[in-house]
Amino acid sequence: MHDYTLAREAMVDRQVRPSDVTRHNIIDAMLDVPRETFVPASQRSVAYVDRDVPLGKGRALLAPRTFSKMLDTVEIGLGETVLDVGCGLGYSSAVIARLCRGVIAVEQDEAMASAAEANLASLAIDNVVVLTGDTHFSAAGNLHRDFADETSDIVAHELVGTSIATANPPIIENLIGEFANALFYSKYANGTLRGYAVHTVTPDDWQTDYRVISDTTVPGGVTSTDASMKITSGVPGLDRLG
Repeated sequence: MHDYTLAREAMVDRQVRPSDVTRHNIIDAMLDVPRETFVPASQRSVAYVDRDVPLGKGRALLAPRTFSKMLDTVEIGLGETVLDVGCGLGYSSAVIARLCRGVIAVEQDEAMASAAEANLASLAIDNVVVLTGDTHFSAAGNLHRDFADETSDIVAHELVGTSIATANPPIIENLIGEFANALFYSKYANGTLRGYAVHTVTPDDWQTDYRVISDTTVPGGVTSTDASMKITSGVPGLDRLG
């Protein structure tokens, strides 16, 4: 019989704190949320070891050390609503829910999404909404040296292309697109249309054209350019051409 309370305490003392994670809200959340609830029964005995725990279907629960460092880096605030993409069986959402106003958890595997809902309900966690569907979307944005400061130096650019292979529930895609558009560093986001990205690279600049298809479920979909982004050599920042 495992004493999971002692296991949680040992996890925090031997993995989280030694990783220089000292924020009390993160430590308290990871002490409070029973990690064993969010893994398959066959994996409960190793739920607190210092490695990723298999969830099945090629998915895994991040090791406590890795997960806590990620939380420490993003500095989640109490008044924020957090988007948790790929929530698995719900552990990440359960911990994050202790740190903020609410969590929108998106899980593309319907069985995992249902399990996540049940796991969260069993702990009376009522500030998490679990949605299921494909989580692909197109986006482009600038990455700043200080993630929270839009006036800080631009150090890189992010260009994300979607998949053309699936037709998906628009509520999921609209939600992700709206979330991405709300971020100050986002220059473009589209969660409703499938397509692909065409990159044209020269010594002087890089241009990405986001090509979208009107309907991927039937033959004859019309292809068009939804937006074009340009990076000029030696000039930090994305320019949107259309």
